[in-house]
Amino acid sequence: MILNSLLLGSIPQIPLAHCIDNFVDWLVQFTGFFNAITNFIGSINNAFQWLFDIIPIWLFIVLVIALTYYVNRDQQNWGLLIFEFLGLLLIWNLDYWRDMTQTLTLVLTSSLIALVIGIPLGILMAKSHTAEIILKPILDFMQTMPAFVYLIPAVALFGIGMVPGIVASVIFAMPPTVRMTNMGIREVPDELIEAADSFGSTEWQKLFKVELPIAKTSLMAGVNQSMMLSLSMVVIASMIGAMGLGTKVYFAVGRNDAGNGFSAGLAIVILAIILDRLTQSLTRTRRKN
Repeated sequence: MILNSLLLGSIPQIPLAHCIDNFVDWLVQFTGFFNAITNFIGSINNAFQWLFDIIPIWLFIVLVIALTYYVNRDQQNWGLLIFEFLGLLLIWNLDYWRDMTQTLTLVLTSSLIALVIGIPLGILMAKSHTAEIILKPILDFMQTMPAFVYLIPAVALFGIGMVPGIVASVIFAMPPTVRMTNMGIREVPDELIEAADSFGSTEWQKLFKVELPIAKTSLMAGVNQSMMLSLSMVVIASMIGAMGLGTKVYFAVGRNDAGNGFSAGLAIVILAIILDRLTQSLTRTRRKN
């Protein structure tokens, strides 16, 4: 024990926290760059919210049910259709509709950005062994780091509101898309790749006409996981000003209001089930095709 104390006492403490603070302070200097990102993400978020605001509630419910019916046309699930109808009516009745659309906007925006960034990274990992070696520990870090930690630099760089919540959600939700895209492309049978090569296909032709179509099932599974992880961030993102159902839950916790907290949480559960079943149905549809 004495020897361990002497050894530990002689080793200087690594100033990790100080180095990270300095790095964040250095990034804050590029306000123009981060303001441009904030405006870009905010415009996507506002476009989704504008669309949901102009659609009448009854029409929104009809469209969701019609979309579910269409993607499940080969195997109708009337229980899911009834659940969606009653669940959305309950959200409307509880006066959480605007909060629900704000939450849906956050999920769709973060999922869209995660897909735009994650799918090319997954393709890069599948094509380059070096990229896979570099990206794998980064993805592990992104998935295992507590989500609350992402809020600190997000606020410092993007301020308060929906945008930092979306950025934190993207970081937390992107790894499944990258991993599943990589896995799907790597699982393409070698015989198909050899057949494409024998016909003189270029790398881009093989990617878009052979590998990605076959990897669609894995890719859609990654989309499903990313959307669920984005939805899991709504309560955490509400701590930095992201509006939606998460804000209702957060305020209810602060006031020890079990009733409102449970009802807002139930609305989140209904939205999560609808999004999960829809993306799973798309996966099954693409598998049959």
